[in-house]
Amino acid sequence: MDFREIGQMGGTHTVRLEPVGVEFEVEDGETVLNAAFRQGIALPHGCKEGQCSACKCILTDGEVDMLRYSTFALNDTERESGHILLCRAIAYSDMEVELLNYDEEVLSRSIAVRTFSGRISEISRLTHDIRGITIDLDSPIKFWAGQYVDITVTTEKGETITRSFSMANTPDQTKSLSFIIKKYPEGKFSGELDSGGIRIGADVSLTGPYGTCFRREGRTGPLILVGAGSGMSPIWSILNDHFASGESRPVYFFYGARTREDLFHLDRIAQLADRHPELEFIPVLSHASGDAGWEGERGFVHECVDARLKALGIDGEGDVYACGPPPMIDALQPVLFMNGFENERVFFDRFTTSSSVPVPAGH
Repeated sequence: MDFREIGQMGGTHTVRLEPVGVEFEVEDGETVLNAAFRQGIALPHGCKEGQCSACKCILTDGEVDMLRYSTFALNDTERESGHILLCRAIAYSDMEVELLNYDEEVLSRSIAVRTFSGRISEISRLTHDIRGITIDLDSPIKFWAGQYVDITVTTEKGETITRSFSMANTPDQTKSLSFIIKKYPEGKFSGELDSGGIRIGADVSLTGPYGTCFRREGRTGPLILVGAGSGMSPIWSILNDHFASGESRPVYFFYGARTREDLFHLDRIAQLADRHPELEFIPVLSHASGDAGWEGERGFVHECVDARLKALGIDGEGDVYACGPPPMIDALQPVLFMNGFENERVFFDRFTTSSSVPVPAGH
């Protein structure tokens, strides 16, 4: 695929990406990242809101203006030295940037971001604070297992809410998408689900797909999956897509929860394990001190991952997909580094929220 041929859609300025040699057009008032998405060029990204620094790069030629962003993502010293955030950059001329973080496989599997219409066809209660929803689309969407979309819905009171959620189903299900959503005290989307403000039959629009934490194919070594809370959603998609692919690898699926009441899909996981004996499911409870009947792992999930990797003698072999809240991801990163995993074999989906649209699967 010649990426230099992508995106000649008649913009105002040309953006050239080095060292990959990709060129595309950006329209007036459009961020560089959104222009890339629109034309099927998957650049490194996270929050899309100037909060996370995943799309940071160096402007080597041209002029840009920057929309509001967090100095955590781009500090003043970096900005003065020519660093920019592609999700906040508005081009005022042709421009060239040097990518600091890119993945040839992500570029090669780019899917153009589009907007789809649909409606909510099912809402289910998975635990006391985990909900499942199904959205039926009017037209099919293409995505990779582990990716997410931005969902926009108008509540019964007329309030429009946009949130980002990862698909829980596999990519072969293109017109009926399922999502696993965690309910937070201040979460508008999840709160409206419970209060009846978002109901079955509600019209929605979906924009996507987004995300670079998707299943890679043709890899060797164990497949290590780590999730917590609604991090089950992309992990469930990746897990089932892996088995559907026919690849044969040992699979270690760690899931962190507080108590047994926070576990779900146990019957489905058991059925998968019966069909695929190479799968080992390891639930880890952080608040099971008073549960004398619990015979599984206790503590924090990153501690269990560390102990199990050492016991298995897995020294950086295989691929890791970790999806969940920032504390889990932050604790897991040094564990994987100390166990010999290289960055190119580790894929994170950090479920944080920003001032408007959350990062993947935010609430």
